[in-house]
Amino acid sequence: MISAGEASGELYGAMLSREAKKIWPDIRIFGIGGFHMEKEGVELISRISSVIGFTEAVRHLGTLMKSYNAAKDALTRKRPDVLVLIDYPDFNIALAGKAKAAGIPVLYYVSPQVWAWRAGRVKKIAAVVNRIAVLFPFEVEYYRNAGLPCEFVGHPVAEIAAGTAKMSKQELKQELGLDPGRPVISLLPGSRPAEIHRHMPVITEVAARIRSELPGFQTVVPLARATGPGEGLKHVTVFRDRTREALACSEAAVVASGTATLETALAGTPMVVFYKASFFSFHLIRAMVRVRFASLVNLLSGREVVREFLQEDAEPERIFAELGRILFDGPYRNAMISELGKIREMMQGKRPSERVAAMAGELAGWNR
Repeated sequence: MISAGEASGELYGAMLSREAKKIWPDIRIFGIGGFHMEKEGVELISRISSVIGFTEAVRHLGTLMKSYNAAKDALTRKRPDVLVLIDYPDFNIALAGKAKAAGIPVLYYVSPQVWAWRAGRVKKIAAVVNRIAVLFPFEVEYYRNAGLPCEFVGHPVAEIAAGTAKMSKQELKQELGLDPGRPVISLLPGSRPAEIHRHMPVITEVAARIRSELPGFQTVVPLARATGPGEGLKHVTVFRDRTREALACSEAAVVASGTATLETALAGTPMVVFYKASFFSFHLIRAMVRVRFASLVNLLSGREVVREFLQEDAEPERIFAELGRILFDGPYRNAMISELGKIREMMQGKRPSERVAAMAGELAGWNR
């Protein structure tokens, strides 16, 4: 059984399912997911949520409880050999407790960000989880210190990015239907509907500035399959589920903070990062977090490699000015590209989907 709460997690769940079926062709997989997991033959007992932040969670409490009850019922009725949890911490940690009580081994994949806030969750996780697979090397010590077997497996985004690394920018532009002779800028508003709603005014204004002041550039907006139509966007090209290709052929990107910043780094594309949350969520999180940076690029680097414009600082004028520096300040651009290369090296040689499938098999006893 796999429990993935949102878009990025269910994509990783689909990749994990594909690898598990290579090892055990007769495996049966069910759980909470979406389009990608369903495409890989996973039997869905409930679909993923798009909830992010405290206020959004309150509004969607009924939907969350319905999904949680379906998951609890599946644990009892279907008795999986192993439960794999992907991110979505509050929901999945509670589900892990039910699995432990039922004697079902639990593997946590994509750990909660205990290094950023609510560090006390480490002990709670260690009490209900058998093993944990983390995406970043600095996460390991948090769990090992709590006595939980932990392994750095790498980030699945690196697996995804590997497929586009073999193609030139011109080839990628042709594949996307873009003009291969004109440079590209990607604007990424996020993957969740609430994020896109808040970020689209910023994206729209930056796109307008690019059109008026950088007319030689093509502007693209990659969106996830399940998101809305991108209202208000003019003179841009909107793609569905082609984020990797768009980033790989771009000269620069404006990226909402999240996994997409790592995806952009792995593509080697210089970026400026921004983010807006609801007023309550932002100030609540700011009071609780223990890290200096919002973006994964800066967190992994341990310093400011890319500029971050958060909340009231996320103004189109400031973002566009930084975008111009990235494009036209040669030394600044090259230094950023060099630092992004170090992040790619960090993830080299890792095959997380394959490794996590094997870890699940070890817990289930299939490998014996």
